[in-house]
Amino acid sequence: MEFTAQQIADFLGGEVQGNPSVKVSDFSKIEEGKPGTLSFLSNPKYSQYLYESQASIILVNKDFHEEREVQSTLIRVDDAYQSLARLLTLVDQTKPKKTGISPLAYLAPSAQIGEDAYIAPFVYIGENVTIGKNVSLQAHCSVEDGAKLGDSVTLFSGVKIYYNCVIGNHCTLHSGSVIGSDGFGFAPTEDGSYKKIPQMGNVILEDNVEIGANSVVDRATMGSTIIRKGVKIDNLVQIAHNVEIGTNTVIAAQTGISGSTKLGKQCVLAGQVGIAGHLHIAEGTIFGAQTGVPNSIKRPNQVLQGYPALPIMTFHRSSVVYKNLPELQKTVYTLQKKIQELENRISSIS
Repeated sequence: MEFTAQQIADFLGGEVQGNPSVKVSDFSKIEEGKPGTLSFLSNPKYSQYLYESQASIILVNKDFHEEREVQSTLIRVDDAYQSLARLLTLVDQTKPKKTGISPLAYLAPSAQIGEDAYIAPFVYIGENVTIGKNVSLQAHCSVEDGAKLGDSVTLFSGVKIYYNCVIGNHCTLHSGSVIGSDGFGFAPTEDGSYKKIPQMGNVILEDNVEIGANSVVDRATMGSTIIRKGVKIDNLVQIAHNVEIGTNTVIAAQTGISGSTKLGKQCVLAGQVGIAGHLHIAEGTIFGAQTGVPNSIKRPNQVLQGYPALPIMTFHRSSVVYKNLPELQKTVYTLQKKIQELENRISSIS
C-alpha cells in the first residue's frame, strides 16, 4: 500500500515540509534511505544522515532545526520515534491474520478455544485449557493442563506454557520462551546431596506483557510468580520463583532476578543486571548495564550502576579512580619510601 506525505501527516497530527503528494510504500533507516521509503530522525547522533538520505519522507521532531537544505519531504511531529511506532503498528495490523485449527494439532477434549483462533500444526493443548479470542499459537507450542490464555495472545513457535499458568490479554511470547518451569528449589541433606522441593505454585502474566525469545519465568514454590501489566522482557532473561515485576517495568537481555524479589513499577533494568533474592526494589529504579544488586533499594527513582549498585555519579567518579589505581599505587609506594627515608634521617640525628 502507498501513502502520501499528507495522509501520513493527517494520521499523525503532523506538519508537512516539502511535497505533500510524495508517496511511500516501505520503511528504511535514515542512513540507508531509498526513494519510496519513510524514515525518521529522533537521535541527534544521526542528524548528519538527514542531508544525505534518499528517503522520500522523514519524520522529525517539531523543534528540530536543520542546518542546511534537505532533499526529502519532512513531516514534523511531537515525537518522531513514537510516531514511527504508530505507523509500524498500523501497517502490522493490516497484515492478513491466519485463523483455524490445523488437523495436525492436538487439542484435549476438555480444552476450550475462543473465536478466530489460529492453532498451527504440531501444537499441543492439554486438558481443561482455556484459550480466548483472536489467539495465535504457532507451530510446536505447548499449553499444558489447566493453563489459561486471554484474548489476542500470540505465542510464537516453540513457546512452552506449563500447567495452571495464566496469560493475560494482548500478551506476546517469542520463540523458545518458557512460562512456569520449576523454580530452583533444593534442600541440602545430611549426606551432602540435595532434595528437590516440589514447586506447587504458578505464573501469572497480566495484560500487555511481552517476553523475548529464550527467556524463562519460573513457577512459584507456593502462590504465584507475577509479571504485572505492561512489562516488557527482552531475550535471554531469567525470572526466578515467587518474583514480582511491577507495572510497565522493562528488562533487557541477560538479566537475572533471584527468587522472591519484588520490583516496583516502571523500573528499567539494562543488560546483564543481576539481582539477589528476597529484595525489594523501589519504583522508578534504573539499573545500568552489568549492575549487581545485593541489597534492597528503598528510595524510588534512582539511577544506579556497578557492584554493589551505586548512584550513577558516584559510580562514574569511582570508575575514574579505578582506572588510575596503578598510577596511584606507584605514588603511594614513592611516598612511603620518602617517608621511610625521612624517618631514618630523623632517627640518625636524634
